[in-house]
Amino acid sequence: MYPRSAGVPGPRNPGLTPYIIPMERFFEDPRYEVCALITGTQQSKTDAILDVMGWRLDTNPRPQLYVGPSKNFVENQFEPRLMRLFDEAKSLADRVARGKRNKKTLKIVNGVTVRLAWGGSPTSLASDQAGDVYVDEYDKMAKARNKDGETFVLAKARADTYADRKIVVTSTPKKGLIETERCERSGLEFWRVADPETLESPIWVKWQGGTRHHFAWQCPHCGEWFIPRLKNLQYPKGATPAVARRETFLACPSQGCVIGEEHKAAMNASGVPVAPGQHIDVDGVVHGDAPDSTVFSLWCSGLASPFVSWGERTEEHLLAIQSGDQEAIQGAVNKTGECHAPVPLNAPKAEAIRAKIQPYRLGEVPREVMRLVAGVDVGKNDLWYVVRGFGSRGSSWLVDRGHLLGQTDGEDIWDDLADVLTSSYGGLHVQKAMVDSGFRPDRPDAGEAHRVYDFARRYSWLVNPTKGRATRTTPLTVSKHEVRPNGKAAPFSVDLVTVDTDFFKSLVTTRIITDVGRPGSLHLPSDIDDEYCRHLVSEVRELERGKPVWKPVSRANHLWDCEALAAVAGYMLNVQRIPEGAMRDWDEDAPAPLPSAERTPEPVPAGNAEQALRRLARVAEKPAPPPQAVAAQKSLRESLADRMAARSRGLNR
Repeated sequence: MYPRSAGVPGPRNPGLTPYIIPMERFFEDPRYEVCALITGTQQSKTDAILDVMGWRLDTNPRPQLYVGPSKNFVENQFEPRLMRLFDEAKSLADRVARGKRNKKTLKIVNGVTVRLAWGGSPTSLASDQAGDVYVDEYDKMAKARNKDGETFVLAKARADTYADRKIVVTSTPKKGLIETERCERSGLEFWRVADPETLESPIWVKWQGGTRHHFAWQCPHCGEWFIPRLKNLQYPKGATPAVARRETFLACPSQGCVIGEEHKAAMNASGVPVAPGQHIDVDGVVHGDAPDSTVFSLWCSGLASPFVSWGERTEEHLLAIQSGDQEAIQGAVNKTGECHAPVPLNAPKAEAIRAKIQPYRLGEVPREVMRLVAGVDVGKNDLWYVVRGFGSRGSSWLVDRGHLLGQTDGEDIWDDLADVLTSSYGGLHVQKAMVDSGFRPDRPDAGEAHRVYDFARRYSWLVNPTKGRATRTTPLTVSKHEVRPNGKAAPFSVDLVTVDTDFFKSLVTTRIITDVGRPGSLHLPSDIDDEYCRHLVSEVRELERGKPVWKPVSRANHLWDCEALAAVAGYMLNVQRIPEGAMRDWDEDAPAPLPSAERTPEPVPAGNAEQALRRLARVAEKPAPPPQAVAAQKSLRESLADRMAARSRGLNR
């Protein structure tokens, strides 16, 4: 029974928080051994644990182990609530051992033990065996590690003797770079599996290793299903926190319908857990199989809490932002069940990238371009690349960008890359290409390093493999590197370029913030996509203890790495020394190009569809210049020739 002082007094009613019920039903589902539950605050996680613990002790008694975040929480918050459960449940009250046998951290109920432990205590975690284990507020135990091992591992080991063991781990998450992805089958937006290196939330690591169920709502107006998130809360632009609290509403992601607080209870009641690959029909029936896993994982937004209004969530978030306190901002975000990704004040914005757009298109090569280079980032299942043209004093223009799909330990994808690097772009060819070979074997998306070396050997006149280092005394060094393409063949050498990643990423950043038209400025085509812009703002430079550190703002950074590698290639070609005003000549004797409708497209190469479309796009060349432009160009060439001759005479003197 909840006391009168509670937010909702009266008998315990799991139906008030129906998003918790799937976790409780997990105990009767033979498919799963572990349940990882992520919710916001005030969402009845601990009450659900009490529900299951009391039910187990009453109907199927076997030893229970509860692990809380701290000794204080266990003894002063959880234990009193547990005893209140035992006292108020008629079927358990007379089965609890009383007197000296009733200890703070050890109870005997219905003939079995109920052990209470906390993170960081090897003694409490190394006691009795338990058939059911409950690890509560797991993220708060991140620092509570002991010499015998990690809390979850130690707690789970207590259940090893039970074949039908059940382990629940729950928590509100902490920090992490989490992005979303849209499921093509259902149209729902799920949390994408994040790189563990970008996560400071142990519960999120456990959760994404399971089925990845999300608690979904149905819009009361349009009937579309969606997964609510903090970004769906809307309020008047420029509103104060107090006004926002009164006027906050939820915007349906599908149709933009205005959903009021009064609809929350009904949406909770009809809500269903859904996993990637599944879809929900209009009647709320989930179709399709969940991912095959022994871990049932469920995420539920804090917006579903019946105890905290959406307006309160918004007000707390706005007040935290106004204070500038990162811990307060993190707390407000975490309370909604979402990871907080702190964005530094000097983090670049995608708008700064779009400001570089100029009137030309991908595949076209402006006349200011004198040298073409390429940068390639390699993964396990794909290759990302950019082709960039450099002109006077290091100014540059993006000519092409692409994403090749295929296993990089095979041959086909490297043939596709060779086609990209040896193709003609507006009459020019790539003169230098840098391909990343700095793989880390502990990363699941790492590619095959020897394939890079083999490719570089075959195209030694064009391609260099690279490895990055945080800081170096020189921007780059070139050295012979002995490698074996496989375990049996004779070794060969390639020219390995070791680069100062801080220098070249800083160089690209400088070019981004340089105004268009100034030496070294960076230019983008008018049809550049949003994905490219997001990649170019994926990292930010900060100083830690006087040393530069590039921190991720988002996980998607492949094209950013490609641009840094293209900068390396340009540096090796000394593009910053291209004379000011340099420009490619028109071929005055050549016939004018045919209109685009009369041209014969060049053959489409083998490879993925995106690469073929890129190649077709390069057919659209610029039309021949008018006579006035030809005359102006001729005058400019004569003027430049006069200036160079005068400069030569001055040097001779």
